[in-house]
Amino acid sequence: MPVWIGKFFMLNILKMIAKTKIVTEKSPLIESIDFETLQKDLSRFEKLDYEVKRALSKSLTIRHLDSGSSNAEEAELLALSNPVYDITRFGIDFTASPRHADVLTISGPVTRQLKIAMDRTYNAMPYPKIVVAVGDGACNGSVYQNTYACLGRVDQFLPVDIYIPGDPPTPEVILKGLLMCKLILIEKKGRL
Repeated sequence: MPVWIGKFFMLNILKMIAKTKIVTEKSPLIESIDFETLQKDLSRFEKLDYEVKRALSKSLTIRHLDSGSSNAEEAELLALSNPVYDITRFGIDFTASPRHADVLTISGPVTRQLKIAMDRTYNAMPYPKIVVAVGDGACNGSVYQNTYACLGRVDQFLPVDIYIPGDPPTPEVILKGLLMCKLILIEKKGRL
């Protein structure tokens, strides 16, 4: 777009602001808020039992390990941090250290080169620990299962708590699985 067209549009916007004296949009009025829908949403939360409320209010830290995936699962996990899904509002966050992690998410089939890293990461995590297999490669080995570099799926080497299948799974499905991790974590802490 030529520079003069951009200047023309900007000049029109400035003229409109000068005439109306309105620079931003007005905030919605209190009367326009749908209180019935809001009340229904709050009543659904009140119907949850105490243990579920307690589990959902806890924070959760995740250490992700790529054990040989195609990076499609990593892109979907990264999408969880964008403003659309915003997993931090649920108290879920990623950590670089396995010593601070509650959950270990693994994507891709286990390769020969990364099996040692997977074992070390799992052993460095504090108890109780949850393992989540993300994607078809981690859940069932996918098409790579019988290749020379792959040893197999994740549950052949680690105890997997949650399977999130898909190639790749959508962020919504991953988020549901991570929220289930909160419930499992409370259950495991009760057993210690």
